[in-house]
Amino acid sequence: MRVCVDARLGGGRFGGVEQVLIGIAAGLSKLDDGEERYLFLANPEEDAWIRPHLGGPCELLHPGGSRLKRRTRAAGHAVLERLPVIGPRHAVRSSDGTAEKAGVDVIHLPIQDGFTTDIPTIYQPHDLLHLHLPELFSRWEWRRREVIYRTLCARAETVIAMTSWGKRDLVERYELPPEKVSVVPWGSVLWEYPTPTESDLEEIRARLSLPDVFLLYPAQTWPHKNHERLLEALALVAERHGTRIAVVCPGRQNKHFRQIRRKVTELGLEGQAFFPGFVSPLELRSLYGLALGLVFPSRFEGWGLPICEAFSAGVPVASSSATSLPDLVGDAGLLFDPDDTEQIADSVLRLWSDARLRGELAERGRNRGELFDFDRTARLFRAHYRRVGQRPLSEEDRILLASPPLA
Repeated sequence: MRVCVDARLGGGRFGGVEQVLIGIAAGLSKLDDGEERYLFLANPEEDAWIRPHLGGPCELLHPGGSRLKRRTRAAGHAVLERLPVIGPRHAVRSSDGTAEKAGVDVIHLPIQDGFTTDIPTIYQPHDLLHLHLPELFSRWEWRRREVIYRTLCARAETVIAMTSWGKRDLVERYELPPEKVSVVPWGSVLWEYPTPTESDLEEIRARLSLPDVFLLYPAQTWPHKNHERLLEALALVAERHGTRIAVVCPGRQNKHFRQIRRKVTELGLEGQAFFPGFVSPLELRSLYGLALGLVFPSRFEGWGLPICEAFSAGVPVASSSATSLPDLVGDAGLLFDPDDTEQIADSVLRLWSDARLRGELAERGRNRGELFDFDRTARLFRAHYRRVGQRPLSEEDRILLASPPLA
């Protein structure tokens, strides 16, 4: 059986989706007990980020045509999307024929902006943020998501959620049959990244101007990531307790970063809040190695990859209680209301000042993190590929498909 996984992303721009694809690639590459071949569809000029993680039964599949032709097609599609009246009818791309020519039996669409095809598909919309926080989207962006998500969910053989909460949300919001939505948890990809040496750690600490002790919050600067509320909590702790807690927030900086930067200045947190921008895999792993703890104040998450990364790195966690996050965290972290500055302040202060609590949370996190790894994720995806492709299931496949969700 030949499975195509859509990986047409430019490295370094897509945050968690990119990390998920790296995890899937690394997990599937280690499966040597099946007859499947996994073809990762990527543009040849943008495949450097995924290439190192492919091996074994995994290989690259490049679309036909020149780069100019692909870019012209994409630009034309973008223009059509924005035209009045006819735009929404053109919002969902159709396959360019690459997968069909390669004789693919099943297509996995782990990128929200997938494409239509007559080949059986598995689709991952990741989350329905636009329905929960519509104020964060323009009308055009909201309608575009609705057209793409609803179309691809309707056409898919199986729709994938990461948690039980995510499945319930898809079933309720899109009125999908419960049996059509399956839960496949993700894991940490931290161990796919280079291992830093002591000299790496010191060099990165100096180059990024890191404080000696800090909490970590890796996230792109989207509004729902709630950086401003975290900053307000840090200012509150400093005002009430005289404790200046430092936080390092790596991640791609989009247009909302201007507001975050203004908030840093307004609250006088220039020496406490550090925003190094997008960091390399080595730098990210180094940050986990240097951090005192992870704080994760997001208002909405379909999963929460940094929490899994913290678990795997033995870094204690204080997390938002929004959406799917309690399913993921379990009893392995502090939970707080992301809209309550007082609760965030209390949690970060406890994480910062209580060494015994950090030790307990780190141990619980390691234990819980063992449940979430991309080896199990890859095997569960393989079981779904075989099921959707109408191939015989192994005993392991049947057990995985029948097992209750881990989160």
